[in-house]
Amino acid sequence: MDLHRLRCFVAVAEELHFGRAAQRLSMLPSALGRHVRMLEEDLGTRLLNRTTRNVSLTEDGIFLLDDARGLLAQVEEVAKRFRGRSRDQAMTLRLGAIDSASAGLVPLLLHDFRQSHPDIAVILIENKTIRLLPRLLSGRIDLALVRPPANPDRALEFLFLLHETAVVAVPEHGPLARRRRLAIQDLADQPLIVPDRRSRPHSHDLTMKLFAEAGLQARVAQIAEEKHTIVNLVAANLGIAIVPRWTSRMKVLGVKYIPLDVAGDSGMNKLPLAAAWVGGTRDTVRDKMLSTLKDRLAVYADQA
Repeated sequence: MDLHRLRCFVAVAEELHFGRAAQRLSMLPSALGRHVRMLEEDLGTRLLNRTTRNVSLTEDGIFLLDDARGLLAQVEEVAKRFRGRSRDQAMTLRLGAIDSASAGLVPLLLHDFRQSHPDIAVILIENKTIRLLPRLLSGRIDLALVRPPANPDRALEFLFLLHETAVVAVPEHGPLARRRRLAIQDLADQPLIVPDRRSRPHSHDLTMKLFAEAGLQARVAQIAEEKHTIVNLVAANLGIAIVPRWTSRMKVLGVKYIPLDVAGDSGMNKLPLAAAWVGGTRDTVRDKMLSTLKDRLAVYADQA
């Protein structure tokens, strides 16, 4: 029996809502539904009654739920003991990070961490929050620098780190490139390149909220998933994009980054960044990295 499919079933059974369960597991609802269906096929029975309005447990689903919870708890306890035992001996940290953190925070963090712990190797895995959090839960990475989700899995712990300031990526030879600073009103008639909300909800919503707060309608010209793709679309003169300031370290020919002013300094032009890990686990290597983060956080925040 696939444990990930079992976790998906338990989340849906507890939430009785595929959307909320998907948010809890940091998955897309379609992927969550596929895993539940595959579990039903494995067991040869229907576990959930689904309508357009409601989700409920079948008799077999009720029977499975308690056993599934107990099995997952046992597996997690074994994993915790094993991780604690093996990590005391291991000198490698698997660090996940979203792209802007990889460009900005991670180089600073690894420099400081290596000064204090030169014997620990760090393996960097760059991906989106929605893909890093399941890797944390499965034990494939030890620590992740992510956008904190609205409804995180209860097994995860989060440490808020800082807010990344947003800037505007504009074509280098366009009229906006001559400006030293920009306000949202300056972007009212500009075609926007925005990230896909399913994979990057914080960045997508930030752009939409900035325009809504200014009483403007965002002119979305293109949706893209990856940050480097968005920046390259700006270079191709297909529009402008609001991105984290650390993205400006991704040097792309033909793109200029302009500071973004928000009326009243409301903090609307900021993106949260947090460290995440599996709670209730003992990991001396991971905790050394967290200690470096906490000690140097004020320095990192000044550059965000």
